[in-house]
Amino acid sequence: MGADFLRRMDWLGAVRVRGYLRLLALLNVVMLIALVATSHGGVDHNGFLLGSDFISFWTVGQMLGSHANPYDSAAHIAEQRMFFASETGYTAFFYPPSFLPFCRPLGLLGYFPALGLWLAVTATLYLAALRGWWREAGTQMPLWLLFLAFPAVPIVVTHGQTAFLVAGLLGLGAWLVPSRRVLAGILFGLATIKPQFGVLLPLVLLLTREWKVITAAALTALVLAAVAALAFGWQTWPDWLAASARAEDAMAAGAVGYAKMTSPFAALKLLGASTTLAYTVQGIVSLAVAGLLGWAAWGCRWSPALAAATLTGAPLATPFVLDYDTVILAFPLLWLTGQGLRAGFAPWEKLAIALAVAAPAFARPLAMNAGVPVMPLVLAGLFAAVWRRAIGST
Repeated sequence: MGADFLRRMDWLGAVRVRGYLRLLALLNVVMLIALVATSHGGVDHNGFLLGSDFISFWTVGQMLGSHANPYDSAAHIAEQRMFFASETGYTAFFYPPSFLPFCRPLGLLGYFPALGLWLAVTATLYLAALRGWWREAGTQMPLWLLFLAFPAVPIVVTHGQTAFLVAGLLGLGAWLVPSRRVLAGILFGLATIKPQFGVLLPLVLLLTREWKVITAAALTALVLAAVAALAFGWQTWPDWLAASARAEDAMAAGAVGYAKMTSPFAALKLLGASTTLAYTVQGIVSLAVAGLLGWAAWGCRWSPALAAATLTGAPLATPFVLDYDTVILAFPLLWLTGQGLRAGFAPWEKLAIALAVAAPAFARPLAMNAGVPVMPLVLAGLFAAVWRRAIGST
């Protein structure tokens, strides 16, 4: 067996992969069904409201309907607790005003109908974005199986989070750059509702001279910001900036929970490092990822390889990223798998893929119960594998 057991993983063929995926899909579906079936009044057996984080977005939609300020934390807490008073804390709202137009329609419905509609629409967008990458990969695994088997998917569902939406916008935009530049730019502009995941995009787009994409993205972001300001008041922008400062303090203090996060910053904080050291290391990692992407993009045009590397680097380049955000990895995972199926897998590639697929299932429990943060290493390993392939194909 020896080192090749993990280095080459020749034992992990199509038949075994399909079996493992079916098992993961079954476990994920059963877990979601059991969670709903054992809940009482929409509250699970752990005391969490179904779609736990979604109450923040839905509450904002309610507040906007009554012309309240969504960045008034006291008002947001009071409004939220009118529907559900959690014993475990409060789900804050730190998204920019660009996200407010997405929230307002949610407040027109009851909580659970809004949650169901939100997950259905955003998951559909995510699947539509995956489709092109999946076809290009040439894998024989059906898309529905890959979707249901990915452990990051039920984390998004149980939290009612924005990850399907943001990943879908970025993944579809990245795929469309060579063929539909204006539409790709519009999608990137809409993705500014969660700006920390797009910090690498301007660099790669500039180096690949995608001026039309950049212009469309900038105009879309400006229009979205203006629509939010006109609809809900210009004061929302300075209010959001003030809330962002509170969010940074809350993150440094561990209010979000370092075990739920997947960044190098969070890993070091979980291990007891100072905030200064954690931010310093995070900055070094972010700059390294940006530098490697710049190297790959220098003198090249946009390609699926650069798109995959950019999307893989996104979770590494920001300190504020949680395990449900790892659904964005499905795009580079499909690309890397397709490269391996066509040209043969390089050493360690199968291991990088397998760990990135499975890690969302065990990373949070391992970090919470044993204090061992593994996700930054998993993300770094996948980025290294994707970047190496991208360098060879650009």
